[in-house]
Amino acid sequence: MPIYADFHIHSHYSRATSHDMDLEHLDQWAKTKGINILGTGDFTHPGWLSELKEKLEPQEEGFFKLRNSNTDTRFILTSEISCIYSKGGRTRKIHLVIFAPSFKEVDKINTQFSWIGNLKSDGRPILGLDAKELLKIVLDTSKDCLVVPAHIWTPWFSLFGANSGFDLVEECFEDLSNNIYALETGLSSDPEMNWRLSALDKYTLISNSDAHSPKNIGREANAFELEDLSYTNLTDLIKNKQTEKGKFLFTIEFFPQEGKYHFDGHRNCDVRLSPSQTKKANYLCPKCKKPLTVGVMHRVEKLADRKEGFIPKRAISSKHLVPLAEIIASALGQQKNTKAVEEEYQNLVQNYGSEFEILLELPPGKLQASLHPKILEGIRRVREGEVEILPGYDGEYGKVQIFKEGEEGVKQAKLF
Repeated sequence: MPIYADFHIHSHYSRATSHDMDLEHLDQWAKTKGINILGTGDFTHPGWLSELKEKLEPQEEGFFKLRNSNTDTRFILTSEISCIYSKGGRTRKIHLVIFAPSFKEVDKINTQFSWIGNLKSDGRPILGLDAKELLKIVLDTSKDCLVVPAHIWTPWFSLFGANSGFDLVEECFEDLSNNIYALETGLSSDPEMNWRLSALDKYTLISNSDAHSPKNIGREANAFELEDLSYTNLTDLIKNKQTEKGKFLFTIEFFPQEGKYHFDGHRNCDVRLSPSQTKKANYLCPKCKKPLTVGVMHRVEKLADRKEGFIPKRAISSKHLVPLAEIIASALGQQKNTKAVEEEYQNLVQNYGSEFEILLELPPGKLQASLHPKILEGIRRVREGEVEILPGYDGEYGKVQIFKEGEEGVKQAKLF
């Protein structure tokens, strides 16, 4: 079975996060979701770091588990930083995810960062630091650390963002660019969109949830085949896609249209536009005449040098999913946070295994024995990509439609 990993999350010390983003709830939800490796997130925050040191104990090289437990969940030390600075006559806002092999490196990194900004202010601190200089600080601490640009296409805070980013990795990191090995595609893009840029062929594309609540971990993730679990073997795999110790199998993706910055638009005016419509509108909102928020699809098309559908050599495949709770809610005609949906969700994972097992791995027939036929049909449609999506825009998530309004009498179908 694959090893599933979600490296980019946040703790309860980050703004707009659930109080349940603690290690106990994360460990519990990792089991429910089927996640084997989970990033700690927020290791720069003194309060969260204190909890990590108190509640985690070392296991395999560079991995930790919840202390005094028999859990199989492994944690890896990660954190996200927001760099806001001026370069090339523009304000840049770049988010970066840092991987560290041990608390020793974390303490050294935090010492350096504490001289630059207030690490207590947020789990994802804002530093007035050039992204290149951050990379240098991290690499000077240890060559074993890894820096990955986060959600690289989002308009406001990313490497290629329309409002504050760059057009090339090399423009951002200059002579240190060779130390960037991987890029995080983000919820509003997927690998297929990124394959349209030949400049990105040399990078490994990874996907993570950027979760702010435990229920959202694993909404995007990475699947590996790994012979010996260790930080070194895992980061080598991220850098090289395939090694003697293992293989990067695939990423688990949102349908990118569901991401909240996929299309262009203006949320305050309820205006959602495709790239071509935005160009016709001269990049101004048709209602209020103010500038539109240019989304991910538009930005990708602007920088792309390949047509849609191109597949590079050594490309890592992806599997697009809708979270199980959303499938159940759609099948039952309810909101995903209702008691009925929650009870059905818990019933399924208790009887059939984790969410990833249900959505990705269970063979034909095993689910069909007793599963509600409409839920089963919903899983089949998601696996086959038979969904309709109203694209997200300007901070609003897209809406996935698995069943059309009023659709009844769904017949039980085979999953394959």
